[in-house]
Amino acid sequence: MKTVRVVAAIIYDGDRIFATQRGYGDFKDGWEFPGGKIESGESPENAIKREIKEELDADIVVGDKLITVEYDYPNFHLSMDCFWAKLASNSQMKLLEHEAAKWLSVNEIDTVDWLPADIVVAERIKESILQVE
Repeated sequence: MKTVRVVAAIIYDGDRIFATQRGYGDFKDGWEFPGGKIESGESPENAIKREIKEELDADIVVGDKLITVEYDYPNFHLSMDCFWAKLASNSQMKLLEHEAAKWLSVNEIDTVDWLPADIVVAERIKESILQVE
């Protein structure tokens, strides 16, 4: 089975997390953390900065890695490095590829229909935030 390496940004602002809804492809309408494929020779951190610029026209500051999700979809294996991130100063987000987006508090994180691999990330976010409180 083919492995696809991707990165995802867990963009946060205070106690809110940014979620996006896919506007294309096999998983259209599913909710996910924004990001995309790592290009050959690219570090995960540089890939996530590039992807967020391409998808949201925003600059981010990449923080620590929260989790690497390994998930088997029917046609490929996904390996997804997920990093905490904040918007860079004076940066605004614009939806260029997604059909919708919203900020979710930890109590609202289960109110969207996450894509299967992103469910694992959402669960880890809840665990991480609840450990801090």
